[in-house]
This record gives sequence, structure tokens and C-alpha cells, in this order.
Amino acid sequence: MEIHSLHTWITKPEEPLIIAGPCGAESEVQVLQTAKELSEIKSLKLFRAGIWKPRTRPNSFEGVGEKGLVWLNQVQKAFNLKTTVEVANAQHTELALKYGVDVLWIGARTTGNPFSVQEIADVLKGVDIPVFIKNPIHTDLQLWLGAFERFSNSGIKKMVAIHRGFHYAGKTKYRNKPMWELPIELKTLLPQLPIICDPSHICGNREMIADVAQKALDLGMNGLMIESHINPSEALSDAQIDFKLHDGDELTLSTSGLVSASQDQVSGLGTLDLPGNVGGALVGDSLEVEETLVSDVQSQIEELANDQVSISPNHESTFNVAETDVVALSE
Repeated sequence: MEIHSLHTWITKPEEPLIIAGPCGAESEVQVLQTAKELSEIKSLKLFRAGIWKPRTRPNSFEGVGEKGLVWLNQVQKAFNLKTTVEVANAQHTELALKYGVDVLWIGARTTGNPFSVQEIADVLKGVDIPVFIKNPIHTDLQLWLGAFERFSNSGIKKMVAIHRGFHYAGKTKYRNKPMWELPIELKTLLPQLPIICDPSHICGNREMIADVAQKALDLGMNGLMIESHINPSEALSDAQIDFKLHDGDELTLSTSGLVSASQDQVSGLGTLDLPGNVGGALVGDSLEVEETLVSDVQSQIEELANDQVSISPNHESTFNVAETDVVALSE
């Protein structure tokens, strides 16, 4: 499977991919104000906004639809930001292409439905557009892998995996349990595939996002997708995980391009270390991977099962994974 490295089309070599924006596009003012704030972050590469919001039950906010794509056009022109939206069917995909969206992403519910994935892949035959694919809701690695194969068969070569955690019926502190061993296993199968983390959906609350984001970076993931809102308390979807922008009492995306907390380190949030290359199981997105990587990754998986992951030599600390973080692949 041919997959292009991130640095060939969106980032500089060894630079993390940072994506931010609201869970949902709610109004023209909200979208443009959010984009204006985020445009001050030099390392921000993509502005995200949900146009269609698949909800578990009806009669709640399900997105503004096509008019939101007009607002994203304004974001592109006014702030020189590339945009990305979730698409769940052929109609969404055709509209996103019509309005010039730069990157498409496939949501967790859609990844779990091969019929929908194939429908979208068919629309994209012959189209040169990046596609990001979130892991399916349930722990089915083959569904995740199959989605990449379907888009590859349609000629898509710019693909990225998004790790957003998995549904777990047992007791857990997360909305979606990280189960770090699954993206590691995906990297074993597709070593050339970039993988980024969506800590917002893993955590389910903003207080935990810094720690989960740091774990992802320590494991060598290639970037982060973080939801942000100009006024989280008024967000129409995912209000509890959206970050307020440039507020000293909230985790923010700083203008230096690093994800950081306020100077007072409120609520126990620490500053995230965003090196260009932190090593670890998922390091890099090079098309050439040493043979030893596979065995190294297998060792990482075994260490995860034993409740501990050792980070690369250029990291002094050891990242301990709590028991609640890991579930065997067979469970």
C-alpha cells in the first residue's frame, strides 16, 4: 500500500501535525471567530469543524449541513487555513469536494461500516485528496485496516489514522478507552502510515486531555486533533471537551504552536512536550522502515500488557500505563 509521508504534503520533516477547531460548525460568527483565534498558531495545519453530526439519538443538534461549507470557504480565504470535515456518505463527500474542503476524515461510526466506507471511496476514485480515518468504535483492527485498503484501492495515497479510543463496557475513567496497543498494532501492519491522536474523544472531559495527548506524543504519534470553541459552555455538541481559546483557566493552543496550559498550571494541567521526533513505537512516517521496528513494536505491545512502556533514550522519563488503559486485543 502506497502512503505518502506527511512531510511531503502538509508538515515539515519531523514536525507534528496539529489540527484544531470546534466539534460542530454552529454559526458563521462562531466559525470565523474560532478560525481567527486559531490562525495565530503558527504550527496549526488544519481547521476542523463538524458539518454533519451523526448523533446517537435524533432531536439533538446534528449539524448545519451545506451552509457550513460556505463558512469554511470563508475561513480558507480570510485566514489562509486549510479545512477538514467529517463525511459519512457519498452525498457528504460530493458536497465537500464541491466546496473545496482540503482534507476529509472518516468518523468512528462510519469506519465500522464497510458499505459506507466503500461508498465514499467510490466517489473519491481519481481524486487527489487526503483522507484521515478514525478507528472504529469497537476493537476491530481489521475494520480499521480494511478502510485504508478500500481508499488505497481508489487511488488515495495521502492517508492518516486517527486514534480516538474505543468503546468499553467495563468501568473506565475515559469516554473511549485508549487501548494504546491497537494503534501500535496498526503501525506494525502499516509502518508507513502516519497516526495522530484525538485526545478530546478519548477523554470525554477537558481536564484529562493534556495527559492523554502527552502519552500519544511520547509513543511517537505524528500529531493531535483537539476540539476548541470560543465559548465551550454554549457549544451545541461536546461542550465538556471543547477548549476555550486564549483563556488562562483552560488548556489552550498557544501562539507558539505548542499545546500548553496557563502559567499557573491550573487544574494540574502540565505543559505538553511537542518535539519533532520523540521516538517510541510509532515514531516517524518514513516509507523505509528498519526490519527491527516490527520486533521493537511487538516488544512495546508486550510491555503495554505488562502495564509499562519505556520511552526512547531522548526521553528521560518512563511512561507508566495504568491498568485501566490496557485491555487485551481478544477482549
